[in-house]
Amino acid sequence: MPVIAMTQEMGSLAKDVAVKLAQTLELNVMRHEIVEHVADKMQIPQSLIGRLREGKAGLIERLKTDQRSVALYTAEELFALADRGNVVLRGWGATCLLRPVPHVVCVRVTRSMRKRVEWLMGDLETDDADFAEAEIRRSDQAHSSRMNEQFGVTWGDPLLYDLVLNTDRVSVESCVEQIAQLVRRPEFAETAESRALLANMALEARVRVALKDWPETQAINVTVEAKQGRIVLRGIVLNAEERMQTETVAAAVGGVKSVDNQLRLMATSRRFASSKQT
Repeated sequence: MPVIAMTQEMGSLAKDVAVKLAQTLELNVMRHEIVEHVADKMQIPQSLIGRLREGKAGLIERLKTDQRSVALYTAEELFALADRGNVVLRGWGATCLLRPVPHVVCVRVTRSMRKRVEWLMGDLETDDADFAEAEIRRSDQAHSSRMNEQFGVTWGDPLLYDLVLNTDRVSVESCVEQIAQLVRRPEFAETAESRALLANMALEARVRVALKDWPETQAINVTVEAKQGRIVLRGIVLNAEERMQTETVAAAVGGVKSVDNQLRLMATSRRFASSKQT
């Protein structure tokens, strides 16, 4: 079940490549569905998600929106889609999130700024090249900042991808052919081990979202590891009640078979340090 993660770069023709690739290999293309699901879970407008992603949200919107929740819900959706397989995932940090899975093909489709500006001018039916370039640079900056903040990587680093395609020189059809050839290579064949790794990552994402959704645990930040339905919780919590609540929420997630609770309690001296200083 092929899984292809692609970048989203305004004017690069990545969307055209993704659509043609999906048609050729009979795969699903998922992108806007993620907006719908994340917006629905957070109970915010879909348009706000779009503005945040493109760097167009105002200061008040950025301050009011829980960026951690956006990242958690996005990861949950991406892992769920990838776990089902037969899909092309464009944008949303898919190339970084899914990079550890051996059978996932990670692709960057790029293009020169001049060609991207020409594309946007045509799309917007404008002759204002400066405006078009400013829009593209703002979009690039938003994507670059998000990738760095969430994954600690430099957006565009070729080492993040298995294949980098320049549509200045390579046609959409040629891009599709090269990606399809890579998907069929033995290096990207799905194995029991790679399938299990993806399933584990998807389960970890579901547990993190469950902890975020539950009022008593939403502020708790712990490490979640999954292996064949066994969840290991690590980190520091305030007290024994938080420790038990975290375990209870994790255990109730679908697919969890057992929970190894290795959470440690915060030292008393740290909890009451401020009172001792007065």
